[in-house]
Amino acid sequence: MKTAQAGTLESSDIMITLSPQEPGDGVKIDIDSNVLHQYGEAIQAVIASTLAEAGVKDVWVKAVDRGALDYTIKARLLTALDRARRAA
Repeated sequence: MKTAQAGTLESSDIMITLSPQEPGDGVKIDIDSNVLHQYGEAIQAVIASTLAEAGVKDVWVKAVDRGALDYTIKARLLTALDRARRAA
């Protein structure tokens, strides 16, 4: 897997960047959001569950959120994951 990105910084969207980690390093999720105090845990849960469903174990995720809904977060993450796998 290579580093890949999906999404925009427009309102109601999210920019997801994925970077591979060394085997055994696990999943690291960094979130920058204007609604972090209200929805940070929910954003992290959507990202973590989507990665688990996809079988991804060692990746760093940078999420810059601008109020995206759950389905948008999942769609952007899956797109970035697909791009990361294709680039490898």
